[in-house]
Order: sequence, then C-alpha cells, then structure tokens
Amino acid sequence: MTQTADFADNAARSRFELTEGGHTSFAAYRKAGGVVTIPHVETPEQARGTGAAGRLMAEVVGYARAQNLKITPVCSYAVAWFRRHPDSHDVLE
Repeated sequence: MTQTADFADNAARSRFELTEGGHTSFAAYRKAGGVVTIPHVETPEQARGTGAAGRLMAEVVGYARAQNLKITPVCSYAVAWFRRHPDSHDVLE
C-alpha cells in the first residue's frame, strides 16, 4: 500500500507541515529576509520511529532550495539531521 504525504508551508501558524497517514509532523520557523530559523521540530507520538521527521526535513530543504532561502537550525533534531545529511548543507546559513 502506498502512503500519501502532504507537505505545506502553514504560514498562518509559522510552520512547515508534513501529513502522512493522518498524522502531522511540523517544523516551527521564523522567517527574516532570506533566512528561515527552525527552533522546533515535532512528530506526533503515533508517527515517531517511522522516519516522518526526516522526510519533513528533506521537504523543508527542497522548499528552501526552490525559494532561494537559507536555513538556520536551532532545534537539536534539525541540527542532528543536517549533520547526517551533508548533501543538504548548501541551504545552511
């Protein structure tokens, strides 16, 4: 069975969201100029351990590239994710 995923920039709530299987993971952000600061990443308990947060971060990187934005990860998860994905360092501030 194929699981569908829906990525969105929820500007009203200042967060990127990835919804899979009815569960929404999110990365809160602050935008200033061309820089997106990520202070918090969260995945619902039911989706933890599935890789949802990693897929969310990959979507955030794709979004940043498409919008010519740079990312400053502050959240410990986001910092660790970037450490494990050097191919995404081009979007780091």
